[in-house]
Amino acid sequence: MSEPTPFNDLKTAKRIVVKVGSALLVGPDGAAHGVWLADFAADVARVRARGQQVVIVSSGAVALGRRRLGLGKRALTLPEKQASAAAGQSALMRAWEEALEPHGIACAQVLLTRDDTEVRRRWLNARATVETLLGLGVIPVVNENDTVVTEEIRVGDNDRLSARVAQLVGAEALVLLSDVEGLYTADPRRDPAATLVARVARLTPEIEAMAGGANAAAGMGTGGMATKLEAARIASHAGCATIITLGARPGPLAAVEAGAAATVIEPGATPSAAYKAWIAGSLAPAGFLTVDAGAAAAVRRGNSLLAAGVTAVDGRFDKGDAVVIRDEAGLEIARGLIRYVAEHARQICGLKSGAIEPALGYTSGPMVHADDLALAAHAESA
Repeated sequence: MSEPTPFNDLKTAKRIVVKVGSALLVGPDGAAHGVWLADFAADVARVRARGQQVVIVSSGAVALGRRRLGLGKRALTLPEKQASAAAGQSALMRAWEEALEPHGIACAQVLLTRDDTEVRRRWLNARATVETLLGLGVIPVVNENDTVVTEEIRVGDNDRLSARVAQLVGAEALVLLSDVEGLYTADPRRDPAATLVARVARLTPEIEAMAGGANAAAGMGTGGMATKLEAARIASHAGCATIITLGARPGPLAAVEAGAAATVIEPGATPSAAYKAWIAGSLAPAGFLTVDAGAAAAVRRGNSLLAAGVTAVDGRFDKGDAVVIRDEAGLEIARGLIRYVAEHARQICGLKSGAIEPALGYTSGPMVHADDLALAAHAESA
């Protein structure tokens, strides 16, 4: 796996995921914090104006919903949390729409469950949706689908979700907006000698042990510093840097770029290398595609595998499963995520791209897209 360039500047990230917690988004009265949202929207618009893409992972549905339902500030039962999420999600999206609209930016709601980030077929569908929104210039506003997924409400948090989203979209930077400036060596309220950890090259047990005391309680809702470091670990494995910083300051993204206090946790690889390593080594293949010499050469050059070059399909697999691609001699040249179920793959085997939709009634493009393809070691050196 190739080593990434050390992360030095938020301006260099082509794609940024920003996690916004309830403490920032919801004011003391239980309503959306319009002033903060307007300022943050201007910050996002500034980033987008220079060509960067932004995905927002936003908490706040339960907090806004409980106000709509008149549930006060008491502890909620699980059904009341679900009802609050249902009532508050529309209010949450309205708040984001009103904040972004003055900048001519459209946003779209994306509700995810854990399966959407872990089951390959659903992962591919979710990624396709988010990629399409970004391609259309729309900001995806992602939240957990708390209304129907009870386990997510009990143990889930948007720190971890934001890391999964960063992995999903291949982001270079994940920004966790918190109510603290970052990770401290100890509780600064109890230890005057505590200092901010500005940069973490690797998450070690010693670093993770710092997520205690005030650090552990950092952040409103279910998350804290420990979950932020867990999110950073997920992001690092996906080739994404994590920045933990104070969200309440004006223009928090601009502040980070200007050198404001923050903790930067380095990625463990480039996003592309991390993703391809996951395909190559972490997924058990469910089938085999045999390809002709022309397709084999194209795959070795890093191109997508088209149906026209496939001569045989073996195995039982669903869309999104890993398959082995082998040449006419039976030698494995690559592994990738298939875009068709096995039955349909057999139907379009050998067909040119223009003939796929007439044959199936739909098309998902190439058999295996280049982005979802990892070459075998011998094929890379061929």
